[in-house]
Amino acid sequence: MKTIRSALLTLVAVPLVALAGESTPPAKTQPAQAAEKKSEADCHHPPQPQAAAPQGGWTLTRGEALKGAPAVKLADLLAKPQPHAGKTVQLEGQVRKACERKGCWMELATAKDAKGPGVRVTFKDYGFFVPLDSAGSMARVEGVVQVAELSDDRAKHYESEGAIVPRGADGKPREVQLVATGVELRR
Repeated sequence: MKTIRSALLTLVAVPLVALAGESTPPAKTQPAQAAEKKSEADCHHPPQPQAAAPQGGWTLTRGEALKGAPAVKLADLLAKPQPHAGKTVQLEGQVRKACERKGCWMELATAKDAKGPGVRVTFKDYGFFVPLDSAGSMARVEGVVQVAELSDDRAKHYESEGAIVPRGADGKPREVQLVATGVELRR
């Protein structure tokens, strides 16, 4: 039994070691390249978002294309969020933090106020996420503004993922949120 196991291991391991040792992949022939392009064209998966052509310097798009909602300055929204609650707006700011587990949220802040309150951006129906390493990127987002009081459990969950959760004078966690339908990131 040991001999058969050793023989099978050798049959599998030797070609893998030989392939791993190659420093450059072999050159593809024209028919092989054509077959690869054909198989990509026949694939039922949507194209990778990174493959999308950059628009005006923006490099990564997630969700729907931005539709031109009224632009609101991030500092103005943070200063007076109530007039914008329930409205669709477009924001631009720096990604201060992003969910380190799935990329299911990010915080936008002004470059001047990295430690102050920010806007938590989540994604409509969890239909898309952002890269885990999005922090430091510039973002342009479009979505609906919400002013929310968080439960202590939700606030602790966000904080465990690296978020800054502002608390009111009464100690309750409150934040300005935007449920995004589309996001554009630039590094």
